[in-house]
Amino acid sequence: MNTRILVVYYSSTGNTRKLAASLAEGAREAGAEVRLRTVAETAPPEAIATNPRWQAYVDSGPHAELAGLDDLDWADGVAVGSPTRFGGPAAQLKSYLDTTGGLWAKGKLADKVATSFTTASTAHGGLESTVLAINNVFYHWGAIVLPLGYADPHLRETGNPYGGSFVSRKSAEPDKEALGALRLQGTRLARVAGYVADGLRAR
Repeated sequence: MNTRILVVYYSSTGNTRKLAASLAEGAREAGAEVRLRTVAETAPPEAIATNPRWQAYVDSGPHAELAGLDDLDWADGVAVGSPTRFGGPAAQLKSYLDTTGGLWAKGKLADKVATSFTTASTAHGGLESTVLAINNVFYHWGAIVLPLGYADPHLRETGNPYGGSFVSRKSAEPDKEALGALRLQGTRLARVAGYVADGLRAR
């Protein structure tokens, strides 16, 4: 059975979506079956209209299927991404995560391998704290939290060991270094989730 990877993200201007797509590509390259999902936009129209890039992104959607709880139940490994919002994940993503209590209560989220990623507009805008805040959900699930680390030489130059990230200075789109780090994160997630899933199925 192929390793099953869910990549679920929220994006307001498209940068986090591009990181998610690169992570998904890395997981597919490692032989995994991948579902790429987003979450519903819940911000009021007047808030979206204050940012032309946000408005343009919303107008150009939908960009992926909406994540459901069945996607999470299906997955062996999960990658969760969000732009940072005051040092934490966006409410849109958190709303999806907050619906997972039923799966948690049944033990359906324990032993899944989980990793996270983020974007920000400033170098000290909360990249690490956002990743760590997402990881707090994984701890409560009983998931196995997988950092990006520095195992690959590319990551020693450009990576964030907590999880893939990108700083969008002056509205820049993710560069090849960031996208490369996310591909490596996807490959690592697929590999480790495969090890764990194979072990669980062999019990």
